[in-house]
Amino acid sequence: MFSLSTSFQPQQMVLPLINALHSLKSSATASVQSLHKDFTLENQLYSREPNVNLRDLGLTDINVSQLDELVSRFRQILPELQEPSCVSSPWRTSHTSSHSFFHNKHGFAHRRLGAFGQPIFHRQYHSPMKDICSELHFLPVWIQNRGFKTLRPRARRQESGYNGSAEPETYTPAFMKGLLQREKTPDVQSLDKLIQQKGLPDNQQDAFKTGFVEGFVRSQTFTKRTQDSLRRTRLVLLVLLIVGLYGLSKTPFLSVRFRTTSGLDSAVDPIQVKNVTFEHVKGVDEAKNELQDVVDFLKNPQKFTVLGGKLPKGILLVGPPGTGKTLLARAVAGEADVPFYYASGSEFDEMFVGVGASRIRNLFKEAKANAPCVIFIDELDSVGGKRIESPMHPYSRQTINQLLAEMDGFKPNEGVIVIGATNFAEALDNALVRPGRFDMQVTVPHPDVKGRTEILNWYLSKIKVDTELEAEIIARGTVGFSGAELENLVNQAALKAAVDGKEMVTMKDLEFAKDKILMGPERKSVEIDKHNKTITAYHESGHAIVAYYTKDAMPINKATIMPRGPTLGHVSLLPENDRWSETRSQLLAQMDVSMGGRVAEELIFGNEYITTGASSDFDGATKIAKLMVTRFGMSDKLGVMTYGDVTKHSPETQAAIEKEVRILLKDSYDRAKHILKTYSQEHKTLADALLRHETLDAKEIQLVLEGKSLDI
Repeated sequence: MFSLSTSFQPQQMVLPLINALHSLKSSATASVQSLHKDFTLENQLYSREPNVNLRDLGLTDINVSQLDELVSRFRQILPELQEPSCVSSPWRTSHTSSHSFFHNKHGFAHRRLGAFGQPIFHRQYHSPMKDICSELHFLPVWIQNRGFKTLRPRARRQESGYNGSAEPETYTPAFMKGLLQREKTPDVQSLDKLIQQKGLPDNQQDAFKTGFVEGFVRSQTFTKRTQDSLRRTRLVLLVLLIVGLYGLSKTPFLSVRFRTTSGLDSAVDPIQVKNVTFEHVKGVDEAKNELQDVVDFLKNPQKFTVLGGKLPKGILLVGPPGTGKTLLARAVAGEADVPFYYASGSEFDEMFVGVGASRIRNLFKEAKANAPCVIFIDELDSVGGKRIESPMHPYSRQTINQLLAEMDGFKPNEGVIVIGATNFAEALDNALVRPGRFDMQVTVPHPDVKGRTEILNWYLSKIKVDTELEAEIIARGTVGFSGAELENLVNQAALKAAVDGKEMVTMKDLEFAKDKILMGPERKSVEIDKHNKTITAYHESGHAIVAYYTKDAMPINKATIMPRGPTLGHVSLLPENDRWSETRSQLLAQMDVSMGGRVAEELIFGNEYITTGASSDFDGATKIAKLMVTRFGMSDKLGVMTYGDVTKHSPETQAAIEKEVRILLKDSYDRAKHILKTYSQEHKTLADALLRHETLDAKEIQLVLEGKSLDI
């Protein structure tokens, strides 16, 4: 662009020309084109610059006479442009930073005259337009070279050594001029003033007001709707943010920071056990006696320390599931009335390195501060398992190492009794069960008949039962039941009595619950035809007759042809007491009873109509015979020798073992056949009774075999 100036100074900057006169555009353009035609061939390099119009050159503000004078001046200095020194550089030159702002902006420094009055430039390369501009001393026009504008203050321009005229301090960019030069309308305070300002006719003023009001109302409605939408959006985003933070707190990698559960991270609170004592523990008298010493120590430590002795630091409770290990630990704390710290072994097992060891430290730190106390670690095998070298889990041993150090390390651990419970003692590390840590091991086995009777009476005392109920009979028929299973049996009987609408639990309810647990629920929906039911009745009565008339067989408890689980009927036998060992006669009697079912089918229906119902009976009889021959030394030919894995012995030995087993089974089958042939009438009477009543207990079976009628 160009700017007009009434007086010219050589030091003036090239300023832009604005407010072009578009009316002179065509004539001025023609003059400039004629100027380009007069360039010599040596200056053709510069004619490659693209043609521009007057707007691009900023010459629209110049009239025709001024343009003619400008063209004549160009022609006067054109010979000077033909010098080789002036054409050695291209038209467009990239300038770098120089010693002054003017030099950096225009590409050349202030003009200085040489010895012959010719201008001398600091740069080696010049452009023809620069030379033209330097010779226009008398024209009120300057052509701006490629550069840039700045609003640097006058003081900084003076420091840089530039004394020429520059833009005024109030210079405003072009895009701001348009905004500032717009017509400013006065503010309107009312609708009438706006109508007056617009100059609307009278017939349009009402329509204008109506439209204005409708637009205003619609804009208000739209604004309110937008605000409500924004409000709902913010609420939804807030809820999503809260849900997202909660989800992050549950992720594995962030859950440690947000952990607030009782994972033994910071504070460990003891449990005050006051409602559990040794009176609540039944069927494990030996374990209670061993733990009684621990209770005495917690109540009166001086009694043991006065003689210089000390109690074991750790007590390991070992036994099958449900035998009362946890109940024993709670009873110890309840009897001693000391703080009881409970922790499960799985609580110390984390995916983060060091978390388990930290929880062990916090647990023992809190326990030592409240000594004497009891620490109970359930499922100890999950934290105290054997240590192994594993490249996949190099830090897996930190937790058990910390437990070992806390139980018997450098620091004393007086007054803290650690009780551990596990049903997999073989998996524990040897360093954990050595003397000084868990140096006292208490076995909690399945209860015997006496223990089962005590447990049943304890749980039966909490419900309404019949006065004629005999818990001992149920205890005899629940060999191998744990305390938890006996509790479940009583609960199942109570539910059965409630379903039947009874006011109290009877013996039949307990029997029903026992059979349901042992053999599954009754399958009353199964439709069995008369023929198969008759076969089942004679089969089960055959077992009962052989058991009743065999000397060393167990007493009969019940016989039924009601389908349960996979069986169509069964006969249950009850020992008088728990059998810790069995004689050869007792084993043979069990085999005879097992053979009674198949023998009954053969005698009643013939050898061609025997069924597959005796398969499980044969399994039991064969197992007993093999044990007698290979483990118990009850074979005359093979002698008192055990055969662990029969397949590893010679073929001759295997054949001898098989022969002895066959002889035992054949003899048992013959004895059962002899009994059933002898008592064939009783056999038929008992089968008919089962067909009529489906289930008979021991007393009813005795009445039938004695020829008495059943009052049912």
